[in-house]
Amino acid sequence: MIKISLLLVSLFFTCTTVMAAPLQVGDVAPDWSFKDATDASFTMASWPDKVLLINYVDPDESELNEPFNEAMRAARESGLLLDTDYMGLGIVDCAATWKPDVLIRSIAGSKAEQYKRTVLFDYDATLRKAWDLKEDSANIILLDKNHVVRYISRGKIDDEQIASVVQMAIDLQTGNHGQ
Repeated sequence: MIKISLLLVSLFFTCTTVMAAPLQVGDVAPDWSFKDATDASFTMASWPDKVLLINYVDPDESELNEPFNEAMRAARESGLLLDTDYMGLGIVDCAATWKPDVLIRSIAGSKAEQYKRTVLFDYDATLRKAWDLKEDSANIILLDKNHVVRYISRGKIDDEQIASVVQMAIDLQTGNHGQ
């Protein structure tokens, strides 16, 4: 009887995990906790009252959304995105690559330096699975100050969309996006 009960409980959790709905625009993003290269832990609450742009990336696809990342950096450098209201960060999908963690940390460190942003490491694809993000790709998730998903791209952002997503981030920091 105990074995049957354990089997049913196991089957329930397996089915529940598989049937979880993908993260969509309008959803409140479930929180997470990851470490950076210095082993400091971060969650979404680490940046209270900020618009968050999360780049969730397979290290083998780190250049996929480079035009978008450059546009976001230009918006920051021009003062349209303010560090007081906005935070862009990268989360590396370490499970999606053959590269060793030491190499990933080195590459990610140079990206963090280049964009002056925090880079975190998801060694077990926890966030990819929980948010149903695209594997072997680059995912962009834009959250408002209440962690509601306002934009999500599972893969390459079309060049025609870049300006509108940048503008959305700018508007969200001031509350002008119809929250």
